[in-house]
Amino acid sequence: MSDRIRVHVFVSGRVQGVYYRANTREAARERGVGGWVRNLDDGRVEAVFEGKEAAVDGMVEWCHTGSPQARVEDVEVEYGTPDGHSGFEIRR
Repeated sequence: MSDRIRVHVFVSGRVQGVYYRANTREAARERGVGGWVRNLDDGRVEAVFEGKEAAVDGMVEWCHTGSPQARVEDVEVEYGTPDGHSGFEIRR
């Protein structure tokens, strides 16, 4: 399991009310990435991605564009130790 990585991202810009979370879940599931995504009260979207390095890196790259209606201004990325997330969910 040492080939698995975990990233915690914070995405800012116009990322709420534009299907960003639903598109994130779909993109993560397509790549076999586990974790979760949720809106924050300050207007950002927060997400955790876990999986194979190439797939997780692909999700971080995806976050820079996001859903078609989104306008991403910034993506902060923090690396950590995987917790064992397998599925991907939208959190409230």
